[in-house]
Amino acid sequence: MMDEQLKDILSKAKLNFAVLAAILVIAIVGKLTNPELTNRIFETADKLVSDLVLIFVAITLGAFIPQFKLVVFGALGAFIAATLAIQLGIFNYLTIDYLFSVLIVVLGFASIANLYRHYREFRI
Repeated sequence: MMDEQLKDILSKAKLNFAVLAAILVIAIVGKLTNPELTNRIFETADKLVSDLVLIFVAITLGAFIPQFKLVVFGALGAFIAATLAIQLGIFNYLTIDYLFSVLIVVLGFASIANLYRHYREFRI
């Protein structure tokens, strides 16, 4: 019975693991190809973790939106739109590095919250 529950959780949470694995791959590849940029992005992400509003929003997205792919595609869409706005000169005060840090934090915490949501469904 426990084996079936674990398999069910893992099958429902494939996207969560894909997002977390992608963050890990980005960190590893970034360290090998451009360590200065990678350090700057992850240091910014580390500082963003203390921004409780951002963390609460990310956890809320992961925990309460049943279709997690909407959270992922929405975050990626917002990142792309903001990146285009930066390139067009609309956002002069933002950098793509900062936006990428925000994306990492939001998707990371939302993925973990969504994984916990799946876990809670089976514990009850």
